[in-house]
Order: sequence, then C-alpha cells, then structure tokens
Amino acid sequence: MVVMTGSLENTQAGGEQRPGRQHFSIEHGGVTVSMSRGGRGRTVVLCPGLYSTQAGLQVLVELLRRDHHVVSFDLRGHGLSSAAPRYSFAGFLGDLSAVMGAVRLSDPAPVLVGYSLGADLAVHYVSERPGSVAGLVLIDGANPIPEPFLSAADLPEFRAIWETSAAPDEGDARDAADRVLLTAQQVLDLNLELDVIRTGPLLGRYLDIDAPISMIMSTAMAGDDTGEPTRWRNRNWRDGTERLCRERPDIPVTWLEADHRLVLTHAPEIARIVADHVGRLPAPGD
Repeated sequence: MVVMTGSLENTQAGGEQRPGRQHFSIEHGGVTVSMSRGGRGRTVVLCPGLYSTQAGLQVLVELLRRDHHVVSFDLRGHGLSSAAPRYSFAGFLGDLSAVMGAVRLSDPAPVLVGYSLGADLAVHYVSERPGSVAGLVLIDGANPIPEPFLSAADLPEFRAIWETSAAPDEGDARDAADRVLLTAQQVLDLNLELDVIRTGPLLGRYLDIDAPISMIMSTAMAGDDTGEPTRWRNRNWRDGTERLCRERPDIPVTWLEADHRLVLTHAPEIARIVADHVGRLPAPGD
C-alpha cells in the first residue's frame, strides 16, 4: 500500500521554476518507509547505507536532481521511516524492493545508485531481477573483500564507537529526519552479517548482473590513520575491489581520495560520475 504524505513543493532558482518535490511513504511488512522524489530527467533511485538518511544525503540528492528525476528514501529505523522489531540485511533488502516496486510502476527500468550497505542491497536486488534497472552505480560498498573487517578483537572497540552515536529512543523528536533508531548491538550485528556476505556469496552476485555497472570507491575507507589496523582495512578494501575487477573487468572504478564519508565530502564529483554513467546508457525504449 502506498500512502501519500505531505505536499508538492516547488522551488525557485534564479527566477526559474524547478520541478516540485513530493513526499510519500510505502507500508510493507509492518514498516513504513519514507520517500521523496523530485527533479526531471532519467529516474535515479538512491539507496542509502547504514547510518545514512535522506536528510544526511541532501546535498548529493539536490545535485543529482539538477539532471535527473531522483527518488530517495530512508531505510527502516532511519530518518522518517518507522522502526522495526528487528534489523537484518534481508529486512533492509525488503525496503529497497518495496521502493523499487513503487518506482517501477511508472518507470520499469530506473538507474539504481547505492551507497555503502545500500550498494550491497542494490547488487542483491538487481542480481535477482534481470532487466529491472537500466544501470547500477555503487558508491563505496558491495565490495567482495577477501577478509572480514571485524575480528573478535575488534568488537569491543566498534561497539563503543556505535554506542556513542546510538539514538536514545524513537520518541525523541530532535533531528527526526536524520535520526537512527538502531542500538549499538544491532549495528554491530549488521556489520558482522555484512562481513559474511562480502567475503562469501557477494562476488557471485556480480556474475548474474547484465546491467551496466560503475563503481566509486574511497582510497581510505577506514580513514587516514597511519596505524597498522587502519592501513590493513584500507588494503583489504582495495584488494576486494581489485578482486572484483579480475572477475568483471568491464566494470569501471573511480577512486576518490577520501574516506567512507565521500558522499558528504565529494558530493559534486559523485554527482558528475553518476551523470556520466546515465549519459552512456541507451535512451528508455531503445
């Protein structure tokens, strides 16, 4: 069931009337997913990652809307979407599937852009649905790393990091559009699940995708600390991408001198790369 919420917004830029932005939601499996759409041109769906929201990605969204009709949304437990009884990769994949089902009612083959966890969700979605997208852009995610990022020795450190940023509770209205309702333990469990996926079946998923793929990766995913743990994580990240390129040499990879926050620090560059990818695709109906 699709429920329309809010109104159509129109904006002025230099005296020019721009296409309005529409806010609505989708209810599926007991979860309400908040969505918005706006801009004109080829339809681009932006799938966020863990701990990212529409509000947090707003600069990138607005840049993309200059050239495209962009659909953005919040995963369960993020931003303006509702909480869920539990959080898992399958649950987040269900959110993306529901969004794509709604989008494809009017555009059967949009371009799908995924960031971080959202890239992994995008690869899984497209690998199971041939012909469902015109193209795929993956931003610093969906990386078939050779070794897990988190070892048993890392767990206390990362649990402490996520405990400092966990939201207090769902009823806190402050910064609701950018809140995250997951606990530190839930975030940790998801990262462990993602490690299993990336070191295991993910690479094979790429072999089932026939849509054009472009990748945008950070050179310092884990940061620029000179300590050996950070250097190892960054090497592992690059090794995973190189592993993919050996299996799929047709996938172009753009490396940005950035850490995992590249969607915030390098939004203009990312928007240009997405526009280049979209520009190389056949026109709808061709």
